[in-house]
Amino acid sequence: MTTLSIDVRRADPRDARAIADVHRTAWISAYAGMIPHRALVQMIERRREDWWRRAARGPSTLLVVEVADKIAGYATIGLNRVRELKQEGEIYELYLLPEYQGIGLGSYLFRECRAVLSGLGMQGLVVWCLEENDNAVTFYRAMGGMDVAEGMERFGEKSIKKLGFVWRS
Repeated sequence: MTTLSIDVRRADPRDARAIADVHRTAWISAYAGMIPHRALVQMIERRREDWWRRAARGPSTLLVVEVADKIAGYATIGLNRVRELKQEGEIYELYLLPEYQGIGLGSYLFRECRAVLSGLGMQGLVVWCLEENDNAVTFYRAMGGMDVAEGMERFGEKSIKKLGFVWRS
């Protein structure tokens, strides 16, 4: 019998290449056809390995989820950036490789993000996602998020509505 190890930990600068690969693959899977191609490629290209190496050093917290020593996803967390919302913590990004979606890893990573933010003394949580991203909307609702805010995000010539989900302490 083989035991499969799953771990969430803070990213290390040495994880940068693997995180960049997850970022590229997950974003193409999530946003192709939603975000205009040119804008999507530019956003992905800005976050190459060196960008993730710096991100692993802060100021936000970068977490990775590993399955059998392979980085399968990542999340970035920190202080809420929208003062109108009372929640103190925010998950800026939470992405998994497509082959690891739908098996509970996202929920596991989400709960770990909440635990880290709570451990830092932050009360409540905010997550933003594009309204057209049905998988993300469904996920955050299933995790108990309340859709309480809206905004617009511009990608090249296209504006897309984003939704703000909150969790109270």
